[in-house]
Amino acid sequence: MARSTMEVAFLGTQRFDGENGQKYIKIFYGDEPDGKTEHGLSIIGMAADDDVADEIFHAGAKFEPLQLVRITFDVARGGQNKGKNLALHMEAVERPGTRPASSPAASTAKTPDPAKAN
Repeated sequence: MARSTMEVAFLGTQRFDGENGQKYIKIFYGDEPDGKTEHGLSIIGMAADDDVADEIFHAGAKFEPLQLVRITFDVARGGQNKGKNLALHMEAVERPGTRPASSPAASTAKTPDPAKAN
């Protein structure tokens, strides 16, 4: 089994319950369109690992549509040489040069007037 990460445009998380109490969590994200069968974003779904399914589902409430997120996932070998992706974690991507929002106290503080300093 391999572990990987990817950065994609977030679209949503979905939860549904199956038979016998089995819960299913999916992350939907956008990828580059192929230009032949789709335009805009290509919508892709990925199942979440059972151990972290609720955590991933609730994390989806924190993101705006199309916000860049990083998904960590395991790739298990599937049939016909295809991989089966299972999400393990999802977090916002912080870009270099971005700063956290300033605190309200810092933004309301008055700057001294140089003319009045003398």
